Amino acid sequence: MTSTATGAPKGRGELRDQPRRTGTDTATPTPTALESSASPGAPHRWLALAIVMTAAFMDLVDVTIVNIAIPSIQRDAGASFSQIQWITAGYALAFAAGLITGGRLGDIHGRKRLFLIGVAGFTLASALCGFAANPEMLVASRILQGGMAAMMVPQVLSIVHATFPAHERGKVFGLFGAIVGLGAVSGPLLGALLTEWNLLGLEWRPIFLINLPVGVAALLLGRRYISESRAPRALRLDLVGVALVTVGLLMLLYPLTRGRELGWPLWGYASMAGALVVFAVLVAYERRKAARDGSPLVEPSLFAVKSFAAGIAVQTVFGVALGIFFLVWTLYMQVGLGWSPLHAGLTGVPFSISVSVAAGLSVQKLVPRFGRKVLQAGALLMGLGVLLYVWESHRYGLAIASWQMALPLVVMGAGMGLIVAPLTDAVLSEVPREHAGSASGLINTVQQMGNALGLGLVSVVFYGVIDDRVTSSGVGPAFADAFRHALLWVAAVMAVIFLLMSALPKRPVQHLEAGGEEEALPAAERELVH
Repeated sequence: MTSTATGAPKGRGELRDQPRRTGTDTATPTPTALESSASPGAPHRWLALAIVMTAAFMDLVDVTIVNIAIPSIQRDAGASFSQIQWITAGYALAFAAGLITGGRLGDIHGRKRLFLIGVAGFTLASALCGFAANPEMLVASRILQGGMAAMMVPQVLSIVHATFPAHERGKVFGLFGAIVGLGAVSGPLLGALLTEWNLLGLEWRPIFLINLPVGVAALLLGRRYISESRAPRALRLDLVGVALVTVGLLMLLYPLTRGRELGWPLWGYASMAGALVVFAVLVAYERRKAARDGSPLVEPSLFAVKSFAAGIAVQTVFGVALGIFFLVWTLYMQVGLGWSPLHAGLTGVPFSISVSVAAGLSVQKLVPRFGRKVLQAGALLMGLGVLLYVWESHRYGLAIASWQMALPLVVMGAGMGLIVAPLTDAVLSEVPREHAGSASGLINTVQQMGNALGLGLVSVVFYGVIDDRVTSSGVGPAFADAFRHALLWVAAVMAVIFLLMSALPKRPVQHLEAGGEEEALPAAERELVH
């Protein structure tokens, strides 16, 4: 078996992705093959993993931590409702618009370099947010923070893909899934604690300032322990592609983010329709760009890889489900039931633990044995948990307690854990290593697009069933009814995801490869792996 690990250190510890094998390659070890199997700077790869995972966790928490502190920010900083919208929306827009570009820049200039630039910029932007003198400065700093996250986040999966041999990636993606699950719920909990503690009289500011020591540590350790990697051949940044992606995403996400506040104006629908035209132009241009000089922003050949194309579709729809659920869940607990932020945050702990445990088990124990069926079981399990939540909410009404929510949350968390880690594994398993940055940037982008679409749909599936003239005494029942209505939509989306998963490969390539059965793979699949 030939290892799929990246090449040994060149020069000062730099890793270069190795060329793919061709059908004429023999089993005789060549210098390149020996260099590849030397497991690149491997002594520190697990420490490097801890560093990039910490940075990923920092971003995941930052996405959700702000929502809890919004009332405190509005009261202390005197922010208007529109400014409050931009504190959250500005980050999301800058993040989504820059993800693909960030991934490609890592391929060109080095993933370690872009990761460290992103961490440094994210840390600086966090400091600017924490010390913002007025709402305008806070909004600008949040936009900068989102842009820096777009430089940092795509490199995480790229560094993993380029640093770890295939037989170890399943375990790595299991850890990644656990981090995703932990970050999904710990953000609101951490935000509630930091806001209620009012450290040094700083009110909401510690939710941003907490990133400073984490970012500085990641920067210092990353410089020492992360090995550099980049695409094996020279690439150039596709500036036209960058412009088209940015414009298309802004045209789609801006109306979704601001639509409800502005009353869903006609120009919003026109903008979203126009985004589809821009994306069609992008596809045509990228095909010509790939044929002309081989340096497109989005590599069209990625979509010829069935597992990648199917995985992108699943990631998008899954993002819709999560976008709907997490927002309406927060509104249900804090507005409908009248719970404090800390009470609501603690209620989510069983969900977080369940996601983390299931994610680790799925890729390390279950997927190697059962393959795609694990992901499909996760979709069914998550849908079952959603329906159980609807039933319990209806049965106990406004008197429902946190412990009564534990069962549906554990079931939902287990389902999500079975999906989130092996899904990433499946999407990237057959991607050529030289396109890892572009692919991971695209994965994160469609996740953000799905989340944005889900958040936009909340206006329809949640607020759409609440009477605008509801009295204060009727807010609780109205929000509880809307919560159950929205969750039925989430259950329907999970059914769609189950069907889409049938297009995923029955078993990720690297698990076969790790078991020494590489020869059983078709030659085309071996080409993609090596």
